[in-house]
Amino acid sequence: MKKAVKRLAVPVLAGMLALTGCGKEEATGGKGDGKEGKTVTVGVTQIIEHPSLDAAFSGFKKALEDNGFKEGKNVKYDVQNAQGDQSNNQTIANNFAAEGVDLIFANSTPSAQSALNATKDIPIVFTSVTDPVGAGLVPSMDQAGENITGTTDSHPDAIRKTIQFIDEQMDAKTVGLIYNAGEQNSVAQIKKVKEAAKNTDLKFVEASVSTTAEVKQAAESLAGKADVFYIVTDNTVVSAIESVVSVANEHKIPVLAGELDSLKRGCFAAYGFDYYDIGYQAGKMAAAILKGEKKPSELKPEYPDKLKLVINKTAAEKQGVKLKPEWDKMAEYIE
Repeated sequence: MKKAVKRLAVPVLAGMLALTGCGKEEATGGKGDGKEGKTVTVGVTQIIEHPSLDAAFSGFKKALEDNGFKEGKNVKYDVQNAQGDQSNNQTIANNFAAEGVDLIFANSTPSAQSALNATKDIPIVFTSVTDPVGAGLVPSMDQAGENITGTTDSHPDAIRKTIQFIDEQMDAKTVGLIYNAGEQNSVAQIKKVKEAAKNTDLKFVEASVSTTAEVKQAAESLAGKADVFYIVTDNTVVSAIESVVSVANEHKIPVLAGELDSLKRGCFAAYGFDYYDIGYQAGKMAAAILKGEKKPSELKPEYPDKLKLVINKTAAEKQGVKLKPEWDKMAEYIE
């Protein structure tokens, strides 16, 4: 009896292996194609919590879902937040590399830099990065890195149009800038702001911060010196934008932002786009990579698709801005 079982085991086992192998190939069709089979793990690294970055992550997940990757079914997200600490940021990236996640979604410039420092093999898709080239992430906006690509949160015309609006549409001579000088993302934007103002009479006063706790004091230090505040997409300052707004409301200083989400938090105006949208763009890239359709190096970095001027009427009143009739054709309004 035992001998008979042993003789039967070989063909039966071979048949089972053949069926198993065939089933797995049909189920996955390659690495994580969004069908039933292998569950892929996406390591999500974000420098800090604030609505813009959170919206970008929501857009990213929606794009993956629309392309067949459903959370709890065939994709798992390991979400880590560095809480503004660069050492935490690098530890998160190192852990993802050690664990061998299938893809890293890096949501901010510092997050993307740390991810690239940690691995040259695991695919990285970034978003909320203002200057991917200056940050050393990609060779150019026409060429991705070997294992990294993504979307930028800097529309080529946004800073230029904001400075033009301040110069031509507002009674302002001095612009107050508050930013984290330790963020390459922010330094690159401040440089562009000053370049955009070269042919104007605008002057600048600056205050640098390193943590969110310093933001209100920085804003107060510029009150009485600045006619307007221009807050670029700086993660540290945007995380505490309410502190800037409270000072601005008290001293009747209009606050222009670098992104639209800050308007809901009390800023007066912004040329911007929805962070959800650039997250969605990045998510489509990630889906193509996880399906095996594209390598990161084959997907060049992308700018935001849309740019618009939006004005917050309530904030305008609180910050002493009288709305002009000609703005009706230039901007969208929110209350």
